[in-house]
Amino acid sequence: MSTVLAVVCFDLKRFWASPLRIMFGLTQPLLYLFVLGAALRSGTYAEVTGYQAYIFPGIVGLSLMFTATSASIGIVHDRQTGLLNALLVSPAGRIEIAAGKICAGAVVAWVQSLLLLPFSPMIGIGLTAPRLALLLAAMAFAALAFSALGLALALPFRSVIVFPVVSNALLLPMFFLSGALYPLDLAPAWIRYAAAYDPAAYGIDLMRGVLTTQFVVAPASSIAVLTACLAAASGLVVRGISRRND
Repeated sequence: MSTVLAVVCFDLKRFWASPLRIMFGLTQPLLYLFVLGAALRSGTYAEVTGYQAYIFPGIVGLSLMFTATSASIGIVHDRQTGLLNALLVSPAGRIEIAAGKICAGAVVAWVQSLLLLPFSPMIGIGLTAPRLALLLAAMAFAALAFSALGLALALPFRSVIVFPVVSNALLLPMFFLSGALYPLDLAPAWIRYAAAYDPAAYGIDLMRGVLTTQFVVAPASSIAVLTACLAAASGLVVRGISRRND
């Protein structure tokens, strides 16, 4: 446990060392929420009552996904600087290193996404204490899954320049197919089919259901899918960091 905490603390210090990164990390979600949300509210999805409130969980999911994946770039940097090799030859176990990296990315994504919550009253979302507690728990669980998936994706790369390009090419389709910006039951059949294989769809539906009590997928099923993604991605991370790096 001490090794996991040490890895988490190290990565969090690296995160807090760039306060501008935290501020600019809010730019994209807020643009989607207030600019795109306001535009679509009077257009195609005008029939959805409180459109900005509807997409709010999706915007939180966007922040969680992109921040967790951005944090996973750190492991590519660690490989380049030799820090990952130093960890591998230390007494720390591979599972502990993987757990620390996953938890660190999840904490970074969770904290970054918390900054969106003060904007919720501006779009008509009232957060009672029980609802807020459930939302925070759903965000934390989704952050763990997204962090593990981001690290599993990052480990094969050796360049901090190439990885962001590849990750964005994957994350944007995941976001747009997740139903974050539209009800999936209004989408074409092929989008609903693709969403069934999109981990982001389950995380966003879980958070939206907490706020609206209306779930597209049963909460137990969403939790099961996210758990399976977390377990599978964690296994890939442990296997990936176990390989000695040149």
